Amino acid sequence: MTRPLLLLDVDGPLNPFKSRLAGLRGYTGHRMWPTVWMSYRTPGSRRARRGARVRLHPTHGARLLALPYELTWATAWTHEANTMIAPHIGLPADLPVIEWPELFARDPDGLSWKTRHLVDWAAGRPFAWVDDMITPRDRAWVRAHHPAPALLLRIHPRQGLRTADFATLNSWAAGLSAGAP
Repeated sequence: MTRPLLLLDVDGPLNPFKSRLAGLRGYTGHRMWPTVWMSYRTPGSRRARRGARVRLHPTHGARLLALPYELTWATAWTHEANTMIAPHIGLPADLPVIEWPELFARDPDGLSWKTRHLVDWAAGRPFAWVDDMITPRDRAWVRAHHPAPALLLRIHPRQGLRTADFATLNSWAAGLSAGAP
């Protein structure tokens, strides 16, 4: 059986951007200048010069690689996740990246701007989507429009990925394997 996809967002799951660094055990702070973040800042402004404050846990890469999934970036950071995030957490710099037709596009049904495109991209394969923007509406839409199992795991942007989240991802994938012919 082909391993399920793990569609991974950066801000929220890997970068608990709504937390204070002092309250996060093991995380390190970084300043980065991702294109998507910089596009919302006035060029030359103090905020643009300071860059984005990113909090990352150096063990998350190894923990993600230990999961029985094919990892894919599903983030507005796009390819910059490979160059800016991956080196700090121990992920390879060549993970697949989902290309978005339009970042932050408003959905007519109130879904996340990612939902429809992720289902298309998965092309009928089982997937787990890890993001801080998942809503019950996204879950219902995926259940109705995706023919394979899907786990939509919402991560709180103050906490980031936690041990319980890794356990949930592991057990969900194990359940898929157990049900395979």
